[in-house]
Amino acid sequence: MSLLKKILVTGATGQIGYMTFRRLNEQPEKYDAYALDCKRKSSVRVPSSWTLEIPDDKFHLCDISNFEQVRQAVEGIDVVAHLAADPGSGSWESLLNNNIIGTYNVFEACKDVGVGRIVAASSIMVSQGHREREPYKAMMKRRHADIPDDVQMITPDIPAEPRGLYGATKVFTESLARTYANRYKMSCICVRIGQVERDRPRPPQGADIYVSQRDIVQIFERCINADDGLQFEIFYGMSNNDLRWADISNARRKVGFIPQDRAEDNHNYDAD
Repeated sequence: MSLLKKILVTGATGQIGYMTFRRLNEQPEKYDAYALDCKRKSSVRVPSSWTLEIPDDKFHLCDISNFEQVRQAVEGIDVVAHLAADPGSGSWESLLNNNIIGTYNVFEACKDVGVGRIVAASSIMVSQGHREREPYKAMMKRRHADIPDDVQMITPDIPAEPRGLYGATKVFTESLARTYANRYKMSCICVRIGQVERDRPRPPQGADIYVSQRDIVQIFERCINADDGLQFEIFYGMSNNDLRWADISNARRKVGFIPQDRAEDNHNYDAD
């Protein structure tokens, strides 16, 4: 019997989904990686220089709002990295079908067929409201003189503060993960993904929530390989930015996530 961990990455033609699939697929001694998306064409967020190399026998063409299609795709899978979503640029109908119905279908189908773990993409947008208040607003705008020495970091235990429908749908994802972890004893881990800007943050706004491509892939892979006893957790997926206000210490402690990058590397981010 194969000892390879069988992984399905949804949203695999998107930037983070493809990076995650590629990282797993490059390690055939550890993973049997599969990809799923509603189209073969790459997302508009994927750099034009990239060529998506997903073998036909590893790819599921699937509309996640269709439960039966999802159920067939997750059959026999050990871990689902769920990254498929409307990123917030679409209509409410698209958010509903992809981020609400589609995410429910993924969790329910995984429960039905016995998938042991889901690592689901949440978003920094569930915490957007914190950036509208001081001192976090000063950290976002890099007003160093207005930042006290004893800033309270925002942990995943602090209630979410979405400010838009997209962020609200990601709060739903986190609540669904908590429900399935506690009711059905599945391992459900959520990653609040920061701003991935093709490895360049938008200066200066965005440096506080920046996450590099290799750091976001690292945390997803570490969550995939987390101890079996990790049943439910929410992690912030951030690089080690100088003015990061999101607390990533639980990710370091529980899955060994150690960011390799900072927004300030090779950039000049002076205060306004």
